[in-house]
This record gives sequence, structure tokens and C-alpha cells, in this order.
Amino acid sequence: MTTLPITPSQTVGPFFAYGLTAHQYGYDFNSLAEGELVDPIAHSAELIYVSGQILDGHGQPISDAMIECWQADTQGQYSSEPIAYPPHQASFTGFGRLGTGTTRTNQFTFTTVKPGSTATDSAPHINIILFLRGSLRTLYTRLYFSDEPEANNQDALLCSVDAERRHTLIARKSREGHYQFDIHLQGSDETVFFDL
Repeated sequence: MTTLPITPSQTVGPFFAYGLTAHQYGYDFNSLAEGELVDPIAHSAELIYVSGQILDGHGQPISDAMIECWQADTQGQYSSEPIAYPPHQASFTGFGRLGTGTTRTNQFTFTTVKPGSTATDSAPHINIILFLRGSLRTLYTRLYFSDEPEANNQDALLCSVDAERRHTLIARKSREGHYQFDIHLQGSDETVFFDL
């Protein structure tokens, strides 16, 4: 048997727009998941908006990344149902996916509800997954909320992060119902990523 040398791994992206975020990029078929994790009519009184950019080492927004988020509902329960197709048949999916290349500022905005705590030692949070050109692996992080300081101080995972870097995981409340969460891939404010 012939032994072949190891070749470089395939990077992640930027081939995902057609298959994974088709509707967002104007292709003529629906995406399985989009930026609304909830039915905005059914949850109109509870809606929050999470916006941000994915920034490279020079602080420039990346235009061809893809971001996914996964979260519990307001009661701290993750959806156990398969994602409905076509989208928006379920009132809460808990899962969303967006590309970063369809706005002038390469920003993402998810429409969702603020999650409840999933355990006594867990603050409300959203799980974040990034897919990037040039990255050999997907990147995993979490988003916590700036208006939950007491819960954040009791979160086991957040407290395991160096105190000087915890701020990279906290979305800033910009106004009622709106949170800003920029993800820095490098630099002094580099976001904490988890090895899963």
C-alpha cells in the first residue's frame, strides 16, 4: 500500500453562502436558518436584538464570515424539536445563522428573546459558532449580557476565564432590547474562544 504525505487541511469558507445562507444572499431558495430565532409576532413583547461585527487583527470587519447562535428560551430550556422547514413555522427555534456580507458595515443582527438561566451556576447566555475563511477550525464562544452582573458573577464558565478577559464575552446593552457584541479575532481585545 502506498503511503501519501499529509496535505494541508481545507479552510472553513468562504463557500457557505450558497448552501447555508442562501436566502440572505439573494439565491432563489430558502435557508434552513436565518437571523430570527423566534416568531417576532408571537414574541413581540420579549424581543431583543443582538448586533455586531467580526473584526480581524487590524480591527476591520470581515465580510465573508458566517456566524451561528444557539440558545435556550426565556425559561432556560433548549428546543428539543428539529428546526422547522420552511423557517418560522416554530415560534422559537433557538438557532440562527447569518453571513456578514450583506450590509454596508458587514454587521450581523439576530432577533431573539433573552435566554433564561439553564442551571443555577449559569448566567443567561447565547452560544456562538464562527466559520471563517482562513480558519482551519470553527470557533466557539459565548455571549453574556452586560445587564446581568450578578448572574455573570456566579456563572461557572465565565468565572473560569481570566478576569481581565471576561469583558470580551459580554454584550453591551446599547438601548432597551438592543445589545452590541463585536467579536475580535486578534489583538488586545481578542475574544475568548473555547476548545470543544
